[in-house]
Amino acid sequence: MEGGSRRGERKEYFHVIHKVPVGDSPYVRAKHLQLVDKDLDASIVWFWKAINNGDRVDSALKDMALVMKQQNRPEEAIEAIKSFRHLCSKYAQESLDNVLIDLCKKCGMIEEQIELLKKKLKLIFTGEAFNGKTTKTARSHGKKFQVSIAQETSRVLGNLGWAYMQQGKCRASEAVYLKAQMIDADANKACNLSLCLIKQGRFEEARSVLLDVLKGRLPASSTDGKIMRRAAELLHETELHSRLGGQNSGKNMEEEVMERISVLINEWAPLESIFDHSAIIEEISHQSDGIAC
Repeated sequence: MEGGSRRGERKEYFHVIHKVPVGDSPYVRAKHLQLVDKDLDASIVWFWKAINNGDRVDSALKDMALVMKQQNRPEEAIEAIKSFRHLCSKYAQESLDNVLIDLCKKCGMIEEQIELLKKKLKLIFTGEAFNGKTTKTARSHGKKFQVSIAQETSRVLGNLGWAYMQQGKCRASEAVYLKAQMIDADANKACNLSLCLIKQGRFEEARSVLLDVLKGRLPASSTDGKIMRRAAELLHETELHSRLGGQNSGKNMEEEVMERISVLINEWAPLESIFDHSAIIEEISHQSDGIAC
């Protein structure tokens, strides 16, 4: 009996160490192949079996998509989520959207990424995010921590601002970053905002934002050393542009004005879509003071 008990303890200890579930179902086999045997191709086969057999479908679909991403097969992962997410519970949908956003970013699918980010913001405003709770538990580098609605809203807005910047829609990006900073400011988003201003030729405004970062006026993450180096590099870029801007560019005042008007006209459409059609930024303006922290 004692020997059987020890074997049972060793078996349980094995599952804890390797973070695999107990049992012999298709999903359990898939996780064993993924985490213990490191056979990712075989794990995908068993994840498919788990989905087809209705075995922990929520986890099987998400885990399979992440393994596909690890194998540099993001397009297949996107198609799998879109095709089978209807089999998953409503509680898994937000998590699947998070995976989709990451996959779309990896594939350069900016429009799809923007639509998913707007969807996440809408869920926040309707109270459906975090499954109706004011906080959720997140994990980073093996550590768990609590994330508030305000922090999540600001994070999603930051991602939306970056996506707009990749499209060259700097005015829209600026508007989103400013709102994100109003809700939950941090040094990383400040650096991105400054880059957005630099791209618009507004070097003095960018310099002001960067000085706030370098003087420690904004919260920074555990990667604050990296952020500070980035802020210093961007500050150097603003100073370089300012010196070059002091030289004669060959443009007269009328040309400068017409160029600025052209930029505003071209970039007004995406900005208008934020304020009028999706109403996302307006809703944040009205609700940010009441967001739970």
